[in-house]
Amino acid sequence: MNAADAMLFDAVLHPHRSLTKRRFALVMAATCAAFLGVGLAFAVNGAWLVLPFCGAEVLLIWWAFHANVHDARRYETLRLTPDALTLESVRPSGQKSEVRVAPPHWARAQIEHRKGTADRLLLTSHGRRIVFGAFLSDHEKQEFADALNAALGRLRGVPAVSEM
Repeated sequence: MNAADAMLFDAVLHPHRSLTKRRFALVMAATCAAFLGVGLAFAVNGAWLVLPFCGAEVLLIWWAFHANVHDARRYETLRLTPDALTLESVRPSGQKSEVRVAPPHWARAQIEHRKGTADRLLLTSHGRRIVFGAFLSDHEKQEFADALNAALGRLRGVPAVSEM
């Protein structure tokens, strides 16, 4: 491996999801049981039209949880070598997009603070601004920016300065 291929920084960012596939199945089973119980209680008392609405609610809840689990497949990869900084974004569908900044010496991670909404994590270089890590919390964005700027500082031979 030559000096140009040396990996100075390598990170994979995933959105946080606490609901595993097993927990998803358990939540859906409990939801179905609860709605079936309520629907049957109404049906026994003559309000059988409640059953289709209970079924529709279960389908809506399933769709929302399914979309959440599907979205967890997205991730972003950031790799820094002496020759380039590469940011690859992968959507839940598997579609990839890649941005390459070469040479990376002018690149910098910044936090754009916005009132009333989440901060944005930006990669800036040569007048370009690339937003990434949108699914991270504000605290995680700041930690990631500090770590990337430290790696970029080591690349340039100067210590990184943390942004406030």
